[in-house]
Amino acid sequence: MSKPLSSLADLWPTQSVELLKALHILTRDGALNQDSRRKLKQVQHLVQLVTPQLSNMKTIADLGAGKSYLGFMLYDLWMREKSDTHLWAIEQRPELVATCRRLALDSGFNRISFVAQSILEAISSSEVPKEIDAVTALHACDTATDEAIAFALRKKAKVIALVPCCQAEVARLLPSLPSESTRELKSLWSHNLHRREFGSHLTNVIRSLFLESRGYKVRVTELIGWEHSMKNELIVAERVDRPNTQARRYFDEFMARFPLPMKLFDLVPPADEP
Repeated sequence: MSKPLSSLADLWPTQSVELLKALHILTRDGALNQDSRRKLKQVQHLVQLVTPQLSNMKTIADLGAGKSYLGFMLYDLWMREKSDTHLWAIEQRPELVATCRRLALDSGFNRISFVAQSILEAISSSEVPKEIDAVTALHACDTATDEAIAFALRKKAKVIALVPCCQAEVARLLPSLPSESTRELKSLWSHNLHRREFGSHLTNVIRSLFLESRGYKVRVTELIGWEHSMKNELIVAERVDRPNTQARRYFDEFMARFPLPMKLFDLVPPADEP
């Protein structure tokens, strides 16, 4: 049952009610059900967490944009007054891109470009700049988060904000680890439930260490309360230096213990390559 928003308590003071209705987060009469409220809170909180890092950013790419909740709300809450900013929303489903283009036109959001391509296609696309200041990916499923990392590194992103989702790749790979791995180590994933949970955790640990080895300062935190989403891990990486030799050494040592042929390593060249 929908919960009326008589006081609009869930909205930020400057947030557009009409935009949220167009995104079907609010109903026509301004009501909000529990599913929509969770969605609203997730995006609001992500905007709140990343905008401090975006203060000097002019170009942003939102990858696996879907219905572009994040892109539209980022524009509404942050980009609206920043006339030198532009956002590229990358989404491979053309029907969603067409819908978003119409909504952007109706809303007067003329600094969002919608690109009907996959994340990997967009890396070399003429529709996307060669360099992008900031990259976001909200709930990019399984290895799509690795594609987002590859995109960000190729585009020399200064800021990367990732909320991974449905990490299944490493869980599938764990049973194939070399037989010399210790029994105690393999106990971490001997049961299916543990393998899924440990694989998900290990995936994001590897991603974080990998980004550190590429010269990023990484912060990992909860996106929002668990009552709003179980897919709740936020990885924020800020580029601070050239590839970090010490971090690279530690990453190599870690991967020697977990020699997993992840898609990430096929997508991104070694640190000493362009």
